[in-house]
Amino acid sequence: MMKPVLGVIDYSIIIAVLLLTLYFGLRYARNQNSTQEYFAAKGRVPAWAIGMSLLATLISSVTFLGYPGEGYASNWLKLVQGLMVPIVLLGAIWFIVPLYRKVIGLSTYEYFEKRFGSLARYYSSIAFVLRQFSGMGTVFFLLAVALSSMTGGNTTMIIVVVGLIIIAVNLMGGIEAVIWLDVFQGFMLFASGIICIGVLYFSIKGGLPEIWRVASEGGHTGFGPYDVDFTKLTFIVMAINGAFYAIQKYGTDQTVVQRYLTARSDKAAIRASLLGIILTVPAWTIFMLIGTALFVFYKQNPLPEGITANGVFPYFIITQLPVGVVGFILSAMISAAVCSLSADLNSLAAVCVEDYYKKLRPNRPDSEYLKSGRITVILSGLLSMGIGILYTSLGNEGVLGVIFTLYAIFSGGIVGIFLLGLFNARANRQGINIAIVVCVIFTSYAFLTSTPIGLGDHKTLLLDLGRFNFTHDKLMLGVYSHVVVIVVGSLASLFFPKPDLDRNLLYSGWRESKREEKRLEKLSKPESTEAKN
Repeated sequence: MMKPVLGVIDYSIIIAVLLLTLYFGLRYARNQNSTQEYFAAKGRVPAWAIGMSLLATLISSVTFLGYPGEGYASNWLKLVQGLMVPIVLLGAIWFIVPLYRKVIGLSTYEYFEKRFGSLARYYSSIAFVLRQFSGMGTVFFLLAVALSSMTGGNTTMIIVVVGLIIIAVNLMGGIEAVIWLDVFQGFMLFASGIICIGVLYFSIKGGLPEIWRVASEGGHTGFGPYDVDFTKLTFIVMAINGAFYAIQKYGTDQTVVQRYLTARSDKAAIRASLLGIILTVPAWTIFMLIGTALFVFYKQNPLPEGITANGVFPYFIITQLPVGVVGFILSAMISAAVCSLSADLNSLAAVCVEDYYKKLRPNRPDSEYLKSGRITVILSGLLSMGIGILYTSLGNEGVLGVIFTLYAIFSGGIVGIFLLGLFNARANRQGINIAIVVCVIFTSYAFLTSTPIGLGDHKTLLLDLGRFNFTHDKLMLGVYSHVVVIVVGSLASLFFPKPDLDRNLLYSGWRESKREEKRLEKLSKPESTEAKN
């Protein structure tokens, strides 16, 4: 436990940033008169701001605290997942973005219903809702624990204050306020990371050569182990998982897809996505390298006993950075949490209105849907705060974390459904429904036969099938679930009639439309030339 040493200047900076956060909500409050404005900003946001917003959406307290902790405790293996994002998406974002802008209203999961029916939509939509609550509770928990250790503040009070600010910003400013807040946070994030890297570099005796030497000798560089082994965390496991993670985030996640809808045109949305993809990798890398440098720094300087890997970065901030800079870094940390949670809350409300409320009460005035969206923001925000408070009272994610982990049983294979929908015109509703059932059975088996429960050393598997237990790394469970859906969905679809599809739902349809655009462009050129002559 570190002794809180924040000064008046630090607290003043933190309060100023919190007030500025509320200002963003007030600034855009008068624009929120319809669901399209509240959830999609009616195309008022420029591409560069959406790109920064995508960056901020994917960067939270988990990045701020988790990556330095990983870099301090191990090598850069966990960074592989992030490095796969541009490798996969720079070839795919060109058709994913226009597809969604063309075929959905507000909810990502409308695509799943248009392609494969109601089961596919609600299977993926419910998984998203459960994932959001689980993730938001975790972000509240991490932020409260970190700030409490650095400021001496009460964890419950921290969660309540931050949570109420997030709810207020969303209620007033909608997605437009969230995006511009993200822009502000994006600059703070890079500035704080660069400041910390700079301070560490000049604090370590021997500079960069010494950092590299000590980190290499300690096994804190590189991306290994490089074994082709799926039973433990290896480079190949992280790379395969990262490829599916990239598609899951940019192809099936409402928080990202909703950003596509806020752009003025398809080209602007693509530019925004490319900017977001390009910026996230340096952000993850900076915070991972902070962890590596912290490992070397505390080889040269004593580190008090009892500080865990995740606690090293907060300890460094409090003890090594000057007054004022500490306040700025903590403000950036709070802002990172506020931005990611605000985006989560807005997208959660959009899905609840589009996928559930409109189904229950169709053909109602838009004002009623807008009101239901705002009520959802309040209720979801309060529920997430409650989950965060429960986590802190348990000391960790504990039993509730295990309960939330069960959502994985019912959410596996969503990327598989999306890929089949895009690339396999023969895949049909019946085939996908069978694939979802098989996927749930597979993920249930894999989860139950690989998850021990109990206290201390007395832990037993939820289901023990001996040598038939699932023994591969948990990250591969998610990968296999997508593969199961792709294989079973493709084969099962052959037993049912070929679907009559809207070509806009397929990758091949996008290719046809691009060829048609080029053909018309060629035809128009001679006419333009003749007109000039």
